[in-house]
Amino acid sequence: MAISDEIFMREALHQAMKAEAKGEVPIGAIAVLDDAIVGRAHNIREETHNPLGHAELLLLDKLSREQKKWRLDDVTIYVTCEPCLMCAGAMLQARIPRLVFGCLDPKAGACGSLYNVVADVRLNHQISVESGVLADDCGRLLTDFFRACRKKREKI
Repeated sequence: MAISDEIFMREALHQAMKAEAKGEVPIGAIAVLDDAIVGRAHNIREETHNPLGHAELLLLDKLSREQKKWRLDDVTIYVTCEPCLMCAGAMLQARIPRLVFGCLDPKAGACGSLYNVVADVRLNHQISVESGVLADDCGRLLTDFFRACRKKREKI
């Protein structure tokens, strides 16, 4: 793991905190090109009432529109939690070469825990993955968020 991976993951964590402040599941993502951040996003499913409001999908959509291309084969994606099948599939379609994520998602992760679709050699593209970058910080943010959600439900 490079020091720059930690620096960029801290930026993704900042995005996750923006999501949390809105009552969204705190997942944030950034895109990096040539050692510079070129895109930022966080979950907005609750706000938009849209199941596609995942940070990774929003980031890929924004970036492809800005760059006027769907092949993002020179971009590294940083995300605070292991992407789900939908997001991993979108990254494969965008030809993302490298993914860096924080904590594992044993219930929905598609990049090494539950599934490993990004490494499936039957597909025409694979993604290099670096996992566990600031995993404790990323995981704690999610754990604290869901604990608070459960406490709210118990009070009702």
